[in-house]
Amino acid sequence: MEHFVIISGCSGGGKSTLLAELASRGFSVVEEPGRRVVAEEIRLHGSALPWVDLAAFARRAAAVALADRALIPPTNEWGFFDRGLIDAAAALQYATGEPATVPLENTHRYHRRVFLTPPWPEIFCADDARKLVSTRTSAT
Repeated sequence: MEHFVIISGCSGGGKSTLLAELASRGFSVVEEPGRRVVAEEIRLHGSALPWVDLAAFARRAAAVALADRALIPPTNEWGFFDRGLIDAAAALQYATGEPATVPLENTHRYHRRVFLTPPWPEIFCADDARKLVSTRTSAT
């Protein structure tokens, strides 16, 4: 949808804060799929975690992101996504080599402009969903 906007960037870059402000102004917002997948996997003692099985995590995040798109009705109203399908597809490509464009196709489009938050080390804090480990070395 041309009114679906991705906000992406590093952990601790202020995406959630920005989305909270947009929500307070009446815009539709969707929380990051990856954090929700991590929370569920930890709760269920699962292994689809980026530091355990990056490919499984990316597949789950992509499925959640696809479902998220249905949360915002196809109107001319703006909807903002904390990361989303594009990030999940890029993670899947990184983990497996599968082309990132395959899960996107033409039916799962977002606005052509993506907003990226820069790294902001002063506000980053590790938690159960943000481990200070390299997902590349722990996933392979």
